[in-house]
Amino acid sequence: MPTSYEALGRVMGTDAHVVVVGERALLDGAHARLADLERRWSRFRPASEISRLNGLPGHHVVVSPDTFTLVARAVDAWRATGGLFDPTVLPALRSAGYDRDFSEVPARTAGATPPAPQPAPGCAGIVLDADVHAVTLPAGVEIDPGGIGKGLAADLVSAEVIDAGAHGALVNVGGDLRVRGEPPNGRTWDVAVVDPESSLEILRVGLHDGAVATSSRMRRRWPMRAGEMHHLIDPRTGAPSVTPHATVAAIAHEGWWAEVAAKTVLVGGLSLEEVRAAGVDLQAPSTRTAGLACVGVTHGAITAAAVMRVTSSGATSAPANGAGG
Repeated sequence: MPTSYEALGRVMGTDAHVVVVGERALLDGAHARLADLERRWSRFRPASEISRLNGLPGHHVVVSPDTFTLVARAVDAWRATGGLFDPTVLPALRSAGYDRDFSEVPARTAGATPPAPQPAPGCAGIVLDADVHAVTLPAGVEIDPGGIGKGLAADLVSAEVIDAGAHGALVNVGGDLRVRGEPPNGRTWDVAVVDPESSLEILRVGLHDGAVATSSRMRRRWPMRAGEMHHLIDPRTGAPSVTPHATVAAIAHEGWWAEVAAKTVLVGGLSLEEVRAAGVDLQAPSTRTAGLACVGVTHGAITAAAVMRVTSSGATSAPANGAGG
C-alpha cells in the first residue's frame, strides 16, 4: 500500500487540510496551489482577479481559466437553484458589516446600524465569453466567491494532485472537502457526520470519489445595533437569512455543487418536502438532530454529512474550530 502524507495550512480565511497517498512533495504543491487560488479569488485583496472584475463594471475583463470557471459555475448554480444561490450578494454582505477579513469584523460592527437591505441583483446580466475567458459584469453587480470557492478549490487541487501522480488525494478547505482515488486505509475515505454544536457523531459514511460541504449560520456571526448578523445572505431580501436550519451539509460528486446545495437549502430554509418539491432528490441516510439538517441533494450522487476534519487514517471528524461556509 502506498504511503500517505498530510499537512495543515491556512487559506481563504480558514483551515486547509491536504492528504496525499503518494509522494510527499505533492503536499507542498497542493498548499501552494490553494494559496494561488486565494490570490486570484479573494474579495479582500485589491489586486485579485475578483476585485479587478468587480471594479470594472461594463468592461470585458479577461481572467484566468480558474477564475472564469469560478464565475461560470456560480452563474450555473444561480440558474439551477432558481436564484436561491446567488453570488451577487456582495453589496448586501458589505452592508451587513462583513466588509473585511472576518477577524476584524466583530470588533468594529458593534453598535453600528446597517442600511436597509436590498435584494441581490442576480446573474441575468452577466456575460461570459468562454473563447477568451472574459467576464462582463453589468453596473451594480459584484461577485462574492465565498459561497462556492472553497468547494471548487478542493475540486481543482485534488484533480491536479492525482494528475501529478498521487494514488489518492483529499483536499479539505474549511470543511468543504473533495476526495479522489485510493484512501490511506485502502478501502474508503471515512466521514464521521457530527452535530456541529455538540461534536457528537451521528453516523459514518465511506466515500470513494466525492465531495462534502457544509453551510452553517452558527459561525461567522457579529453584533450590530439591529441585532446579531451572520454571513449567509438571503438574495431575495439582501438580509441575513432567517432559517430554521443551523447547519446544512451535503455529499455530492463535486465540491462546488456540494457547497451550493448546502447553502441553497440553508438560505432557503427549505423543509424536506420543499426540497423534494424543488426537484431535489433526497437519499438515505437523511438525518436531523437539534439544530442540524443533514440532507442530500442530487446533481451527481448524494447523501448527507457535516463539518469535518481528516486524520491520516482517512477518518474524518469535526474540528473544534471548523468553519463551514
